Amino acid sequence: MLIIKLLSAYCLDILFADPYRIPHPVQVIGWFISRLEKMAPAGFKKQWGTAANLVVLSTTFFVCLWLARLHWIIEVYLLYTCLATRSLADEALKVKRIIEQDDISLARQEIGYLVSRDTGKMDKKQIIRSTLETVAENTVDAVVSPLFYMLLGALLEPYIAGSMLACAMVYKAVNTFDSMWGYKTAQYKDLGWFSARLDDWANYLPARLTGAVLLPVSAYLLNLNWKNAWFIFKRDRSNHASPNSGHPESAVAGALDIQFGGRTQYFGEWQDKPTIGDKNKPFTESLIGKAVKLLWSSSLLMLGVIILILIFTG
Repeated sequence: MLIIKLLSAYCLDILFADPYRIPHPVQVIGWFISRLEKMAPAGFKKQWGTAANLVVLSTTFFVCLWLARLHWIIEVYLLYTCLATRSLADEALKVKRIIEQDDISLARQEIGYLVSRDTGKMDKKQIIRSTLETVAENTVDAVVSPLFYMLLGALLEPYIAGSMLACAMVYKAVNTFDSMWGYKTAQYKDLGWFSARLDDWANYLPARLTGAVLLPVSAYLLNLNWKNAWFIFKRDRSNHASPNSGHPESAVAGALDIQFGGRTQYFGEWQDKPTIGDKNKPFTESLIGKAVKLLWSSSLLMLGVIILILIFTG
C-alpha cells in the first residue's frame, strides 16, 4: 500500500504540477512562519527563530500523522504536494521558450520568480546560467529530498502510522523556513540562523546522493558527459557557499560541459562566487532542456530506488 500511495503521489505531480487552485499545505506553513516573524522580540531573534522552528515542525509532524490516518486519499494528496518535479521543469522550460522568443525583459521577470539574486539587469547568458543553477540545486530541494524523507517515513510506518507523510511534510516545513528566513541579511541573520542550518542538515545526504549517483547515472542514460559529471563533482563540489548546493550543481555543470558561478548580484551587492566546472561550451537555451531531462531522470531513478528498498524491506 505504501508503494501505491507513493506512485499515486508521484503521478499526480507529473499530471498536474503544483495545485495552484487548491489549498496547498506549504502556503499554510508559510502563513504561520510570517505571523511568527512579526512576533519576534528584538534582541532575542536567534532564540525566537529556533523556538519557532521547533514549534512549527513538531506541529506539522503530529498534524500530518493525524491527517494521514483520516483517509488514504488525504494522505496521497498531501504527499503529492510535497513534490515539485513537474513545476520546476515547467518553470525552467517557460524561461527557455521566452529566451527563444528574444524577450529578455520577460525572461528576467520569469527567472526572478525562481531565484533570490537580482535579475533586473541580467543578460541572456546570465539568465540561462541562473536557470540551470536553480534547476540543479532544486533537483535536491524540490525532488530528491522530499522523496528521501518519504522513504525514511515509509520505513517507520510499521512503528508510527502516517510517518511517510509526516516526515515528508516536516522536510517541506524545514525548506519553507529556509526559503523565508535563511538569508545572511541584517533582517534575517539572527532570526534565520537555525532555519539555515537545519535546512543544511536536512539536505546533507540527499545532496550527496544526487551529485554522486543520480545525476552522473542520469547523464549516462541521456548520453551526456557522465564521466565529466563525476569528475567535476569530485573536483568542484565544495566550491559553493552552501555545504549542499555545490554537489548537484557540480554534477550538472560537468554533464553539460559548462561553468557555473562567477560574478552575481544579490540584494544590490555583487558577489564573486567560486566557479564550478569548465568553460567548454557556451550558455545556450538548449542546455535548459537538457538540465530538465537530468531533473526528470534523477527523480525517476530516486523513485525506483525507493520502490526497490520498500519491496526488499517488506
